Amino acid sequence: MSLPARIVHKRRATITDLPLYYSGHLLKKLNKEKDFKKYYGELRGATLFLYKDDTQYTYTETLDLERLKSMELDSPNQRKEPTIFTLTLHTEEVQLKMENADTGEEWRGYILTVVKKEIPSKMQLLPGQMLLLQDALDQERRRIRARPALPPRPPFLSASSSPTPPKDELDHCASALPVCFLRVTRQEAERMLEENPECGSIILRPSTLANNYALTLRRLTPSGPVMKNFRVTATKSGFVIELDTPVTVSSLDDVLQYFCEKTEYRLHPYMESQPYDTCINVSPAPKCISVTSTTPKIVPKAQVAPMLHSQTKAELLPPPTKQEEDEYVVPEDQCPDVHNLKLVQMDGERREVLKTRRENLYTEMDMIEATTKTNEATVKSHSGTAQWTTESAAE
Repeated sequence: MSLPARIVHKRRATITDLPLYYSGHLLKKLNKEKDFKKYYGELRGATLFLYKDDTQYTYTETLDLERLKSMELDSPNQRKEPTIFTLTLHTEEVQLKMENADTGEEWRGYILTVVKKEIPSKMQLLPGQMLLLQDALDQERRRIRARPALPPRPPFLSASSSPTPPKDELDHCASALPVCFLRVTRQEAERMLEENPECGSIILRPSTLANNYALTLRRLTPSGPVMKNFRVTATKSGFVIELDTPVTVSSLDDVLQYFCEKTEYRLHPYMESQPYDTCINVSPAPKCISVTSTTPKIVPKAQVAPMLHSQTKAELLPPPTKQEEDEYVVPEDQCPDVHNLKLVQMDGERREVLKTRRENLYTEMDMIEATTKTNEATVKSHSGTAQWTTESAAE
């Protein structure tokens, strides 16, 4: 069941995100092809989008006319039907065929206008057609002035003949891409997923169309593994996943997240396994460098104060003295330390003083006692003399 033309046109505008200048049926073939293929073409911006028919809203292929080098009319002196143009692009030559000369002239006018940003001088068009052509030129100029920064496609994905960008620019672009982004073709992506299913099931890769990406996934079904390829278009508003109902997301990571959610996380991004080393190899030292030095190292000696050795037992003990009575002698098996030895010495001195005082006291007492006895003897002698005198007088 075909969709209404209004819905088809709206979906095409959403997917391409470019203004429509001209459209119509045409035939196209490459130089290496024999037969023309019929398409429905739309000129949006400076890109020609080709559809299988006018009911399809997902384009089959595109032609980037920004890289158009020339557009030549076959047999220009013969105004015949149909009209065939040869477009020389950056990497290939394409032939476009129109059923009548008037339609071919309109196609030529719009293509050259959007490419050169001016209306060709010799055009065989009616005044009304020239006004429409001028309106398309004004829109294209406004679009160019309002065009944002470069699309998110990294510059190193351009053609091999383009100059190589600086390394820091490559690193910056690579860091903004998902880990499963690989610069491979569709066939290489399918082969990698087939040979390494343990590494993942989704590969994001550059598309053959400018500013576009492609997503290749491998999904297991009851009948066996199936490969699927989807187109992701970069627009000013984000990235459009071109499904039956287009889905717009803000980043490439969101593109992967969308597919993971829709497959209930049975699929996951492809991550190449990293090799690991299993041995350690040490290269020999250069001959001019001596690993071991023949000169012994001089270790500086620390300046330390001389150690004070403790005195021995013989040095600590005082010289032996004559033992006297009541003198305290310290047993040898209980040798005191210096502090206790001093206490012992002091105790000995006190005892010596006490002994001297005691001897002096005894001497004094002996003298007092002798004096007392002498006094008593004197008194007795005086008493005896007096008694004798008394007795003598009495006689």
